[in-house]
Amino acid sequence: MDLDSRYPALADLKDRAKRRIPHFAWEYLDSATGDEAVPRRNRAALDRVLFHPAILAGDLSPDTATRFLGRDYPLPFGISPVGMSGLFWPGAEVTLAQVARARGIPYSLSTVAAQTPETLAPHIGDQGWFQLYCPRDPEILADILGRARKAGFHTLIVTADVPAASRRERQVRGGVTNPPRITPRLLSHVATCPAWAIGTLRQGMPRLRLMESYATAAAGTSSTAHVGYQLRVNPDWAYLARLREAWDGPVIVKGVTDATEAPRLAEAGVDAIWLSNHAGRQFDGAPAALDAVTGIRAALPDMPLIYDGGIASGLDVVRALALGADFVMLGKAWHWGLGAFGAAGAHHVAHILEADMRAVMAQIGAATLADLPDRLVRSTPDS
Repeated sequence: MDLDSRYPALADLKDRAKRRIPHFAWEYLDSATGDEAVPRRNRAALDRVLFHPAILAGDLSPDTATRFLGRDYPLPFGISPVGMSGLFWPGAEVTLAQVARARGIPYSLSTVAAQTPETLAPHIGDQGWFQLYCPRDPEILADILGRARKAGFHTLIVTADVPAASRRERQVRGGVTNPPRITPRLLSHVATCPAWAIGTLRQGMPRLRLMESYATAAAGTSSTAHVGYQLRVNPDWAYLARLREAWDGPVIVKGVTDATEAPRLAEAGVDAIWLSNHAGRQFDGAPAALDAVTGIRAALPDMPLIYDGGIASGLDVVRALALGADFVMLGKAWHWGLGAFGAAGAHHVAHILEADMRAVMAQIGAATLADLPDRLVRSTPDS
């Protein structure tokens, strides 16, 4: 099938994936918390970023390559960590690792994914980033870091904006538990999604395998307070200092939206800052993550910055980069691709983003990513 002719946008993949992923799993993937205002803020902030179309720019062959944290990437985006990724599509972690390796982009494995670092080791190549939810026990921390390193993960992501379980009302109403508990309601959801059901029978019911290797999960634990929370601690600055000392590769702190915190992160030896509001899954009162980019860039001109939050197109990637981000990460979109067409769908996500980026760069006369800021509309009538 020519996916471009029928599914030219990420939104097209999302629509198909919603029909093929069981409702309880879809609600887990798609929902935020509270009134879900944060995703709307993220979208509105992206839409405010405009560019001047180019005139008389001549022929352009836009170059999307970039260098980030000492590594060269053909594209300035990658795959964010997503908890319980294998719940949304069977074998998601392995498939996305393979896609990342083939495309030469980073893949981030979550501490609370459905697969362990060891399972990903044969598939990740040199593209592995590991996202850490900080365990309370120092021996468990040392063991997790050692396992990730041995499996080939070279970059550590410290998620700092999840101090407690969030409510995620829509997710709770969807009926998902961790691990998933078979109920008549869940079976009714599964019955409408045969491809997901067959794949899950082959792969087995997804579980938090890394965390469960250190603790026994209670049956039917709420998906918003799973076994990971039994082992985790909310890290402080001293914990970050210990992590910086323990990990011999790049350390990224994820979940920053306050520019006043950025200089202290730099002083702590952080190698990159990840601007994110967790897509509104933790706190409905957070600002749009994009609004933090210019302030943090001004405070730390040389600090590598990652942006995520609401990216729905290559144009959105370009917007974040033009404002000052160095790299962009997406989570949900890759799972839309998986849900729509499996591995082919995830590859199609990368294709859509790259093709759209190149088209946008040609439209605005940007030959390289470094040219993007000069094409920004610096003020608008309604800004």
